[in-house]
Amino acid sequence: MSNAYTVDLTNAAARQLRKLDPVARKRVAAAIGLLAGDPRPPAAKKLIGGEGELRVRTGDYRIVYRIDDGRLLVLVIALGHRREVYQ
Repeated sequence: MSNAYTVDLTNAAARQLRKLDPVARKRVAAAIGLLAGDPRPPAAKKLIGGEGELRVRTGDYRIVYRIDDGRLLVLVIALGHRREVYQ
């Protein structure tokens, strides 16, 4: 893909990222960075009952995001431990 997407985090997602322990934060931040090059990796799953949101796993953590192809934007809506992220 020649056009890289811009990755943006909602205020809530940025707050959730800051709350993670340093090791998890680094891993999740790296996974978020990869979405700029490929916003629809093979491991991405569409959320059932959502409005087109996708999620990717990185260990026990989940990243929930939307893609705006018109603006080449990936908006991270939520992230966190798999037990808590969907609440």
